[in-house]
Amino acid sequence: MLITLRKEICSSIEKSLTPLFDNIPMPSVDLDVPSDKTHGDFSTNIAMKSVKLLKRPPLEIAAAFREVIFAGFEHAGLSVKIAKVEVVKPGFINFFLSTTAVCEILEQTLRQKDQYGKSDFGQGQKVNIEFVSANPTGPLSVAHARQAAVGDALANIFNFIGFAVTKEYYVNDEGNQINILGRSVYLRALDRLGEKEDFPEDCYQGQYIYDMADAFLAEQKITAVEELKGLPSSEVRQFAVDYLLDVIKQELKDFGVHFDTWSHQSHIAGLKAIEKTMTDLQAQGHIYEQDGALWFKTTAYGDDKDRVVKKSDGSYTYFMPDIVYHQDKFRRGFVKVFNLLGPDHHGYIPRLTAAVQALGQPKDALRVLIIQLATLYRNGQEVQMSTRRGQYVTLREVMEEVGVDAARFFFLMRLVDAHLDFDLELAKKETPENPVYYIQYAHARTYSIEDKAKEAGLFAKAKDFQLLQESEEMELLKKIGHFPTTLLFCWRQADAFALVNYLQELAGTFHRFYDRQRVVDAQNPELSAQRLAVVQASRIVIANGLRLLGVSTPQKM
Repeated sequence: MLITLRKEICSSIEKSLTPLFDNIPMPSVDLDVPSDKTHGDFSTNIAMKSVKLLKRPPLEIAAAFREVIFAGFEHAGLSVKIAKVEVVKPGFINFFLSTTAVCEILEQTLRQKDQYGKSDFGQGQKVNIEFVSANPTGPLSVAHARQAAVGDALANIFNFIGFAVTKEYYVNDEGNQINILGRSVYLRALDRLGEKEDFPEDCYQGQYIYDMADAFLAEQKITAVEELKGLPSSEVRQFAVDYLLDVIKQELKDFGVHFDTWSHQSHIAGLKAIEKTMTDLQAQGHIYEQDGALWFKTTAYGDDKDRVVKKSDGSYTYFMPDIVYHQDKFRRGFVKVFNLLGPDHHGYIPRLTAAVQALGQPKDALRVLIIQLATLYRNGQEVQMSTRRGQYVTLREVMEEVGVDAARFFFLMRLVDAHLDFDLELAKKETPENPVYYIQYAHARTYSIEDKAKEAGLFAKAKDFQLLQESEEMELLKKIGHFPTTLLFCWRQADAFALVNYLQELAGTFHRFYDRQRVVDAQNPELSAQRLAVVQASRIVIANGLRLLGVSTPQKM
């Protein structure tokens, strides 16, 4: 409702003020939400933007604009929704919503229920979000866990506002790291069979390599060294990849993350596909030869230097399969592609963006999100490593310690490009200090309030809320009204943090409302019925928001 009202206000202002500019192009009308509630519900700086054009002081311009704007509101039928228009220094024009407008938010929320906030903003455009995509060389780490939480939440939000989202995991099942994985399992299998060999430092460490070796020997029913040595190395390597992919898939499933597509480098960007794409790029003039190597002209698209795609020894760099993979994405019809990568991939953005443009796509068709690392703390001390695996803290360990809800929420509690400090002890607390508990408690509290109301024979109304006048209920309803706008902001920022922050603020506003206003009052059943509707609307929005983040909505706590 507020999104529509905002557009109506802007349109009315533009229509009313245009004649004042006497054929001079009028500045655009921007309507912001002031952080200070005393400055109204919306505010515009159009008067200050007009100073040079109208050659008058901003306060004088704002005062003149105010009269014209208010008259325009009356003509457009908006005066019933705008209670007051005021001018403040240095020239802002502030708008205050009427009780009628605020109560329309309540009616809309109750009417739309779990669809509240949903829109056709995306118009069904196909969007691809590729995230996690960890090489199948070990269990998922905390870094992968944060990517999983971010990518899944973004996909939920984007789908909700009208995009057709595909969540994709890209399996790098080729290359040197996969060869090292196979070698690591092979050597541990030899060890199990009694033959000791030096275990290189670059091989994968940890108990999980022994576990895979045991599983491989059992599956193949191998009991002697000679039997193991008689197998091709590719069998051990493929077993290890499949084994770890199963582990990764189960970890993600338990974390509530489900991918629509599992793409494999071996299927999409094999040698044949690479050579075909290379031929096409050469024919288009994007590739040149120098010092026996083939180079991609990425500087033509803003990169700081050209990039090697085929080395002088005839082998391809990692860049070339990535070009083929992104070409495949756009051939599948995606108009927007999001890549979620770790902080060590900053330098990769310009070359990949250049490649996308060379493939005939607009620059903004690709958006690379760098997901910063998370540091775990326990009792104020940084957690250095896993006590069980001896390498790194895994997603599985975090889930087991704090639970899925807290893990997902805490991984979203900072902007994606900001480092995250994850307090394990705080995540386990069942107190208002714990933000996810605080929000879930607000949700559960709505059920408790309704149960008490039913015992008193009181039920929520669906319309006619003229008794709602107190500041706490007005503030809560306005906050509810900003839910759809928050989701659109998440799209623009490509970050779910705005929703996390919104839900914390909404929960706080709800708790204040309930603590200061009597909801269940048998002596005043009409007012109780209207306030119970506010409680119901609060639950709807909290539940909608938590579901988009992949967090549960308990009825009791």
